[in-house]
Amino acid sequence: MPPTASHTPTVLLAEDDRAIRNALERALTLEGYRVTAVADGVEALAQAHRSRPDVLVLDVMMPGIDGLQVCRVLRAEGDRTPVLMLTALVETADRIAGLDAGADDYVVKPFDVEEVFARLRALLRRAAPAPGPVESSTRNSAPETPGTPRNSGTPRNSGTPDGRPGAPAAGRFVEAAGLHMDPRARRAWRGQRELELTRTEFELLELLIRNAGIVLDHSTIYDRIWGYDFGPGSKNLAVYVGYLRRKLDEPGAPQLIHTVRGVGYVLRED
Repeated sequence: MPPTASHTPTVLLAEDDRAIRNALERALTLEGYRVTAVADGVEALAQAHRSRPDVLVLDVMMPGIDGLQVCRVLRAEGDRTPVLMLTALVETADRIAGLDAGADDYVVKPFDVEEVFARLRALLRRAAPAPGPVESSTRNSAPETPGTPRNSGTPRNSGTPDGRPGAPAAGRFVEAAGLHMDPRARRAWRGQRELELTRTEFELLELLIRNAGIVLDHSTIYDRIWGYDFGPGSKNLAVYVGYLRRKLDEPGAPQLIHTVRGVGYVLRED
């Protein structure tokens, strides 16, 4: 969880620029985090193997093993610790490379330290175990938070005991527009093809499936997925939607995630 009087989250910071590393280490420490700061990817991997942190902050461009390689190694080992990337690369393709490596979020340099704090709080909240059932909103047609039940008939719940889409199985699966998800196992399929999704991609897709046919505005999605609205100038959501589309789309099949200009996104099968 984010810093509280009773809990001090641990952060592993890897940044080769000494000035940035020292400044960010001081700022995180003052914010209430326990920080281990290293100067390159080799040290980051060694430290992550010695003592697993609550969250990693990795600079993309580091000598030797860079932040992308660190993230790929950890993910290949089955380590799902949340990763926030720091990058000076502003092209969409560069950001996609970070998401493809398994990162959960990114901040573009030069950054406001308050934005780093906000993104870390969001990552830690999402990584924390849920305390119990979440009540659905009482507003009519209100978008649902991932993991909360839906009262309408769409999407429907289905599944098979072995974890594949199929016959109903006690509400384990959620389904819409030919997509099936097992939130407990964090697995998803389009038809019979299993999708390889990062944590953020999975939660974004789950939110869209649970609200299939409902247009979700940008601020609602930011609040439900990141816990913070980064404002109209942020491209974060557009990058994640674009990357999720690439994983969902199939030749000859209809597109599932649609843009409603000036509003947000909706999942539907046209």
